[in-house]
Amino acid sequence: MSESAKLTRGSIRGHLVSQTLPMIIGVAAITSIGLVDAYFIGQLGSDALAAIAFIFPVSVAISSLGIGMMVGINSVVARALGEGALDRAAQRANFGIVLAGATGLALGLLLYVLLDPLFQMMQADEAIMPLIRQYMRPFALGLPLIMGVMGINGVLRGQGEARRTSYVSLVYAAANWVLDPILITGAFGFSGFGIQGAAYATLIGWGFGLLVALRLMRATALPFDLALVRRCHKKEQFSAIMKVAVPASLSNAINPIGLSVLTALIASQGSAAVAGFGAAGRVQTFAVVPLLALSGSIGAIVGQNWGANQPERARQAMFGAGGFAIGWGLLMAMVLTVFSDWFAGFFTDDAAVLSEFVLYLRIAAWGYAGFGLLIIANGALNAVDKANFALMQSVGRVFLVMLPCAWLLRPAWGSSAIYAAELAANILGGLVAATVVWRILSNSQPSQSV
Repeated sequence: MSESAKLTRGSIRGHLVSQTLPMIIGVAAITSIGLVDAYFIGQLGSDALAAIAFIFPVSVAISSLGIGMMVGINSVVARALGEGALDRAAQRANFGIVLAGATGLALGLLLYVLLDPLFQMMQADEAIMPLIRQYMRPFALGLPLIMGVMGINGVLRGQGEARRTSYVSLVYAAANWVLDPILITGAFGFSGFGIQGAAYATLIGWGFGLLVALRLMRATALPFDLALVRRCHKKEQFSAIMKVAVPASLSNAINPIGLSVLTALIASQGSAAVAGFGAAGRVQTFAVVPLLALSGSIGAIVGQNWGANQPERARQAMFGAGGFAIGWGLLMAMVLTVFSDWFAGFFTDDAAVLSEFVLYLRIAAWGYAGFGLLIIANGALNAVDKANFALMQSVGRVFLVMLPCAWLLRPAWGSSAIYAAELAANILGGLVAATVVWRILSNSQPSQSV
């Protein structure tokens, strides 16, 4: 057991709190960026909003790849530290950062070259293609920055440095908050760059985030050192990281795909249903922030203790996290059900939209506890090198429960079928995930990495 594996000692409950609270701040900060972007881009007109609607799924897909890389690095670093293999943890940490940056460079160049064919395939109108190009070209070239940030965050998370990762997120978000109004719509006599300004603000934010991340990493047990990359067994490190990163990336991409299909299905119920569904989804995003944060912090706690051959502490962490997910999910369901009309009033005064907003929250919110169990279980499975199980659970939730239920019930139930399908998927997905992760943590034995 390494002295650097601080999560293998002390109170598990204390570690859950100390690792999750900073994550909540970081996740909330990152979530706010989308709202700020949407507000200022919305002032540019309907064409700019349409362009962003096409850009969104592409950016989500890229984010899923980055999150998968971060999870892979987090997993191998946490387990190596738990095993007491500090040198191996340092090699994998540094190789992972370089791999993340190189992946970002390759993705950026590929996206830049295939920009037009990609968005034409998505049926983007020629009238908004110039706006898409203005945003996506600088965005594509800046991908090594965000992938580098995610790589370093994976190293910090693996060490249990949740507070440091929250600092990186806050710096990135704050840069966007300040730069968006200046670079998009203009200020202080400057006219702004329009939609291109949003991309510039994002890139500058990534740049600041990367500088802060590198500085914070220097003060940890695993500082950035390219010499370690040169002398490590690259094939071995690549295999170890990608074994977790690939299924984790796919798992993160599944949920946006499912929601996209649900949106297409609900579109048949009219524009009011789409508007209510979309607006309520923004409220839901903030309601589940603590659950998202906990799913990010559980990996280091479980991973370090699993690597240190302390499976009982790993199970204790999962039990505590699961209990919080159930409690928080039910609390949010009650709050949003009781105050759904009040929340709806912040977004619209259209009676039809209000009705759909309220209907969605009163049905779907009762699945938050199950959703929390699912994502926390997936975080634990990734940490113990069982990422394929996490992927299968995510696929099953969306393609075996959510979409079939929505498709079959929609003719009789209308929009309620879509909301009920999400509820069923989250409840069943949570129950299955909790069962699977508990059996793996109870019946499997920690194995030493090579």
